[in-house]
Amino acid sequence: MPPDNAKSLPIPSNDTQDSAKKSDQKSGLTTGEAHRRQEKIGFNTMPVSTENPVRMALKKIWAPVPWMLEATIVLQVVLGDYIEAAIIAGLLIFNAALGLFQEGRAQATLAALKSKLAMNAAVRRDGHWITVPAADLVPGDVVKLSLGGVVAADVRLMEGEVLLDQSMLTGESVPIEAGVGVQTYAGAFVRRGEAVAEVTETGPRTKFGRTAELIRTAHVVSSQQKAVLHVVRNLAMFNGVVIVLLVAYAHYLAMPLAEIIPLVLTAILASIPVALPATFTLASALGARALAKQGVLPTRLSAVDEAATMDVLCSDKTGTLTRNELNVTTLRPMPGFDEAHLLALAALASSDGGGDPVDAAIRATAAGKPIQEAPRLVKFVPFDPATKMSEATATDKDGVEQRIVKGAFTSIIGLVQSSPTAQAVLTELEGQGFRVLAVASGVPTAMKLLGFIALSDPPRTESAALITELRGLGVQTVMVTGDAPATAGIVAHAVGLNGATCPAGPIPPDVRPETFSVFAGVLPEGKFELVKAFQKSGHTVGMCGDGANDAPALRQAQIGIAVSTATDVAKSAAGMVLTDTGLAGVVAAVKEGRIIFQRILTYTLNSIVKKIVTVLFLILGLIMTGHAILTPLLMVIIMIAGDFLAMSLTTDNVRPSVMPNAWRIGNLTTAGVILGVCLLAFCAAVLAIGKFELMLATEALRTLAFIVLVFGSQAMIYAIRERKYLWSSRPSTWLVASSILDILIASILATWGLAMTALPISVVAGTFFSAVVFVVILDMVKVLLFARLKIA
Repeated sequence: MPPDNAKSLPIPSNDTQDSAKKSDQKSGLTTGEAHRRQEKIGFNTMPVSTENPVRMALKKIWAPVPWMLEATIVLQVVLGDYIEAAIIAGLLIFNAALGLFQEGRAQATLAALKSKLAMNAAVRRDGHWITVPAADLVPGDVVKLSLGGVVAADVRLMEGEVLLDQSMLTGESVPIEAGVGVQTYAGAFVRRGEAVAEVTETGPRTKFGRTAELIRTAHVVSSQQKAVLHVVRNLAMFNGVVIVLLVAYAHYLAMPLAEIIPLVLTAILASIPVALPATFTLASALGARALAKQGVLPTRLSAVDEAATMDVLCSDKTGTLTRNELNVTTLRPMPGFDEAHLLALAALASSDGGGDPVDAAIRATAAGKPIQEAPRLVKFVPFDPATKMSEATATDKDGVEQRIVKGAFTSIIGLVQSSPTAQAVLTELEGQGFRVLAVASGVPTAMKLLGFIALSDPPRTESAALITELRGLGVQTVMVTGDAPATAGIVAHAVGLNGATCPAGPIPPDVRPETFSVFAGVLPEGKFELVKAFQKSGHTVGMCGDGANDAPALRQAQIGIAVSTATDVAKSAAGMVLTDTGLAGVVAAVKEGRIIFQRILTYTLNSIVKKIVTVLFLILGLIMTGHAILTPLLMVIIMIAGDFLAMSLTTDNVRPSVMPNAWRIGNLTTAGVILGVCLLAFCAAVLAIGKFELMLATEALRTLAFIVLVFGSQAMIYAIRERKYLWSSRPSTWLVASSILDILIASILATWGLAMTALPISVVAGTFFSAVVFVVILDMVKVLLFARLKIA
């Protein structure tokens, strides 16, 4: 008995009946045998590797920044400061929740794309043709391949002839004629004909499955992750030394342990860039929203940031740089004939609406070049794989009947008289990588060669402009394709890739993008290895493709981009999916990524400066007053009001850089230290005035230290947000609003004496205006410093 979800497959034509009779020679598997094989081998599906939500959540709290926060929570609890501990725990949860939310949205997008992969298959079970889910196929099953269907597993043809489009798997731009004994793969599309085939491999063992395994093993650490780790590492090392010195000096002053522990706790809190991970996530999320309006859907948030650092783009040819549709490229009529008559007669020998892309291209071109008194079609004989020809019988205006044939020259030459001219034209066209068809006509006993029709997959109209614009942005493009070198070379030249073509063979492990512009005849494994080779030489690599054969490279690249017509597998592997036709989204991603990078760079530099200055200020305050100049509670308020409100930098108005960005943490740290010294000098000067001129008590000095850090930090933000002078661009509304809010909160707390000792309004106002003067001076130092360190 067939499975419950199977149904009888109608046999609509005589051809199908003939095929069914032939297939009686092998009746396929029984239902019982199919089930036994399925139990042993498994379903014809790809393994699902969805990460456990609990594990994803744990990853968000198991990293350098969360470790520092968690250590601080433990210390607060030990000291009985439960409110402060709860606040810091809230910050930790906020970071984790924001990251999980954005990743969850991306995973939902991928799940929606993968849901479109489901399909059915016609299989012969128990001697009958039935339709079953493709997942139920097993090796040994006899299946039917029909026009418009998708091959559901790796199979070997037993009967019949089909035209197979394997471009999404192999990268071949031209469909292949497949007959008995030919092996084809899961995912291939049947353009013409019908055949019976035996399943040879299913699930992970198919060519599609092996490609999926490459996707699963592909892994690259984003530059964003590296940047966070390096910043935290540098801050931890620097501040760790400072904290040790702080404790040593406190011990030298014979401070009681009850004062040293809060001091150490304050220093630890001051060292943590608590909002840095959340800011990276928020900035990328805002960039993703902006890109969505431009026809680009990021499925991995890290891809938005990586677009800024990309300096090499590997692009597939078929369906990416080209349209993945055959067009008539060249017409070469023989002497005595013209292009219009060559096309008109070839169109008569082409099927109308049969799904053959070659015939469709010829008929479409012929329709644009009509001739007077065209012959009238009497009879059409479809393409016969045995003779490699299609033909037609037509009558001219005088009623004279003529035979028209179209097909491979090797088949046509037996019907006409060859000539050196014809052979030379054929050699020339085939040497250029075209698919060439010969056309002949006349009475059956005296046919003449009319000429040749050359077809190719033309480039997208915007491909050349895209490559030129990317070159102007400092991004080098190379073509990576499964097509032959001659075919690849034609398209490469048309789109402006005029460099050398890599010789056939394995990808050299030390290959560099500057050496070759074209890599032809490359299988999925080769594309994957090429991306890794470029990454190994220090490049940030983007990969743009549309097929399952591109998926491993899309996954391995720092930024994988799937075009709008891509397969679901390619879309799932990519970090970005173009939702609009064309390639304009690639340039949009680069430009938006560079905007996001500048915002994150400003926030990162601001974090480095603040964390260095705050810890050093604790030592300076201890030296000046003999007491801790800040309490853990004041430090927590600074973290909330400063670090999180400064996240508004992710909305700031910035200019994208003209060249690819790079995370130069060493330069950033150097800039942070120098700018930090300036901010420290400002804070120390204000504190000295409060101590020695205003004669403020220790508690009041703590309030002064609090407001000078807040106001000084705001001055720092406005100095470093612009790479030129601070008045060169207008800050965003959100940034101005957050600055006003931060200053108001600090001023109200300081003047009203909330959570601290109250200060006179005159002192608070004087500190604020001092910060205004400081930002002007700091801006001059910044311009010289950024130019020296090449921070742009």
